[in-house]
Amino acid sequence: MDRERLTQLLRSKLRAAGRSYEQARREFDAGVADTYGLPTDEAGNARIVCRRYAERRAVPVDADGHPDCFEAGHPDCEGCVADVRDGVVETWD
Repeated sequence: MDRERLTQLLRSKLRAAGRSYEQARREFDAGVADTYGLPTDEAGNARIVCRRYAERRAVPVDADGHPDCFEAGHPDCEGCVADVRDGVVETWD
């Protein structure tokens, strides 16, 4: 196998691995949102209303119930996480 064919093979395998990873990540994020019973958009992001800025957001939620926009130590953000975990966070459709 010459160097060019080897390079092409490696690139195609790395691209395929990247696509598989991205698909698994999207499915995981959608599953986490489902775990907390949150409505999601087509990308699997949870549709919540931000307590801090009082605006609608579509954000990923991690397995611990932290939205992607979470800022540790901020009272509104801490309250949002508690609401997500308790299933009472404000959402939108």
